[in-house]
Amino acid sequence: MRHPAGFFALLLCFPTAAAMLSLLRWCTVSDQELAKCSDMSKAFSRAHLFPELACVNGGSVIGCTSMISRNLADVATVDGGILYQAGKEHGLKPVVAEAYGQDVGTSYYAVAVVKASSNLTINRLRGAKTCHTGINRTAGWNIPVGLLLDSGRMPMMGCRVAKAVSDYFKASCVPGATAVGDPASLCELCKGDPAGQSKCELSPKEEYYDYLGAFRCLVDGAGDVAFVKHTTVTEAMEGQAQPSWTLEDFQLLCRDGSRAAVSEWRTCHLSRVPAHAVITRQDVEGSLIFEVLDQGQQRFNGGNSSFQMFDSTAYGGKNLLFKDSTAKLVPIMEQTYQEWLGDEYLHAMQGLDCDPKRLPEFLRWCVLSTEEIWKCSKMAAAFKSQNLKPEIQCVSAQSPEQCMERIQKRDVDAVVLAGKDVYVAGKTYGLVPAAAEHYADGDTVSTYYAVAVVKRATSDVFTIHDLQQKKSCHTGYGRMAGWNIPIGLLLRKGFIQPQECNLLKAVSSFFSTSCVPTAEKEGYPANLCELCVGDSQGNFRCNASSQETYYGYTGAFRCLAEGHGDVAFVKHSSIFENTDGHNSDAWASRLRSGDFQLLCPNGARAEVDQFAGCHWGQVPPRAVMVHPDTNALVVYGLLDKAQDFFGDDNNQNGFKMFSSSDFQKQDLIFKDSTVKIVPVGERRTFKSWLGRPFLDSLEGILESSSQCSRAATKSLNVILLLMTILTLATIFTS
Repeated sequence: MRHPAGFFALLLCFPTAAAMLSLLRWCTVSDQELAKCSDMSKAFSRAHLFPELACVNGGSVIGCTSMISRNLADVATVDGGILYQAGKEHGLKPVVAEAYGQDVGTSYYAVAVVKASSNLTINRLRGAKTCHTGINRTAGWNIPVGLLLDSGRMPMMGCRVAKAVSDYFKASCVPGATAVGDPASLCELCKGDPAGQSKCELSPKEEYYDYLGAFRCLVDGAGDVAFVKHTTVTEAMEGQAQPSWTLEDFQLLCRDGSRAAVSEWRTCHLSRVPAHAVITRQDVEGSLIFEVLDQGQQRFNGGNSSFQMFDSTAYGGKNLLFKDSTAKLVPIMEQTYQEWLGDEYLHAMQGLDCDPKRLPEFLRWCVLSTEEIWKCSKMAAAFKSQNLKPEIQCVSAQSPEQCMERIQKRDVDAVVLAGKDVYVAGKTYGLVPAAAEHYADGDTVSTYYAVAVVKRATSDVFTIHDLQQKKSCHTGYGRMAGWNIPIGLLLRKGFIQPQECNLLKAVSSFFSTSCVPTAEKEGYPANLCELCVGDSQGNFRCNASSQETYYGYTGAFRCLAEGHGDVAFVKHSSIFENTDGHNSDAWASRLRSGDFQLLCPNGARAEVDQFAGCHWGQVPPRAVMVHPDTNALVVYGLLDKAQDFFGDDNNQNGFKMFSSSDFQKQDLIFKDSTVKIVPVGERRTFKSWLGRPFLDSLEGILESSSQCSRAATKSLNVILLLMTILTLATIFTS
């Protein structure tokens, strides 16, 4: 479409919102800051900087973010925590950042320092004595506490953060933790001033206050770990003629559970802490704000000017408008608040992001049978008897899918689901895991790895890429480790190509011969039963029962061991249960686990004890699934606290979370084999919970079914179209 020349001229009469910014309203939080802002406005005006700067008083940082969102102000400088809230609640964005002239530029790093002689790691902090810079301080409180909460290491019931910290650590010094309701243990390690006064004050009167104070708490032996910033240890050495310690006496705790030297803070830290940033609304052009501030800092940063942008001494305060340590301001180019904060900082803030006023009074639990309703009602009463929050309400549904749908609609809050249902809940209904069952070590019934086992060979050493026309042994048709996972993965990787939507025919063409015991023989390809042997008389051949010698995990492994098959699809424990003397039957008594290897999906081979890194899918534990807007940490915190009272089957509190014997069924709400409820940690989505191999296998089967459904639908549509044409032809020719 062509526009007349005057069209573009007309556009110039309607400038954008950004171009119309003739007045930049800066929001301040105190009288001191307002005074400095007023002087900055006058200085900018004398220098003829545009847009003109005006100052408004928001009363607090939260007040300022609200005013900016309501177009009553335009900009304010905030730290990462406020930026997180402002971005999440008001959609504000960072446009200019402070840079501090250090080697890390626009950030510093929050670290956890311990004595080199200790055995602490990030995973072993429960019961430790801790030193913090101050309550609600970034490096000393928000980052370490948020990280421990978000990762599930530190459970929390309700939104009682201080109580969770007190329960998790043995004792602490958290200067400022003196509000009504704050546990006494948070101030237990604090020292006060030399006269013993001002203990636990959020001020320099408390000797263990701030970065150097928290580190001194560690040096003195009061605490086991100090939460400070990356420069604290080296700064503590400055000005000391002969310190009683060296840098080598201390180490950092890394997020992955390891430790490192204090100089390795770039790779071993709790979080990068972003610099303070100037924020504004989405409709304001950030480059215009940086432009005026950049011109300002060129004139009023150092030199002989009476006004200094990065100095607050003239106003009787510190860090007014900008931090006094700011070396310069730099633009933030096209970044959201999430990108500026970074994943490490975001997760820590999410761990602390718990508003008691937004917590539901009840957690509505979805149950699927009369017996589950019975157990759930007992669970609700038991939890209430211990004052556990939120209280449980039981809601009945007809199927797992109905539970998922009702959770999506926010009619229900939680349900426990297994493998494929977790996939459907996440893929179709957008649900996420909040907590999970954990089973006893060595329990290969509740969860296990699906593996492909072969004999160790010196010649014809084949891999997954060479499986076509090999002889295969399976636990049974439709079984998870023996059929669904391996066939699904082979479909997903394109090794098996479905033929005319007949999966059985495709598998029978891929392998030369197989033993896939089945309960349904009609139309079953003959070569899928060719390796089966039946019972000792040769009867019941290929039956999906123990009457078929090669049925089940042990049977499929025996099929391989006796030389009938080239590969057996079983669970990882099948190898160890039938080798090295663990099975005294004649066929297994001389087998050694070292005589076998695993085929890995990536084309490699591995030893049988490397199943955790070489498997075709892990059948994951069952997970508690919730709506993504539900606070998963609160759900886990409730269950974690509950299992303190009711998790042990021998407890004397009258209810057993992980037993269904009183209700005449098995695995009600939780599997009876559950030992404890655990956090999901970093596996916060259905995909990360299930794992890539399991997903590949499941999606391979599902995609094959979906393609066939589409093909069937297309064929039906063609038939219907032909019938319509014939009907119309009959009408018009009659």
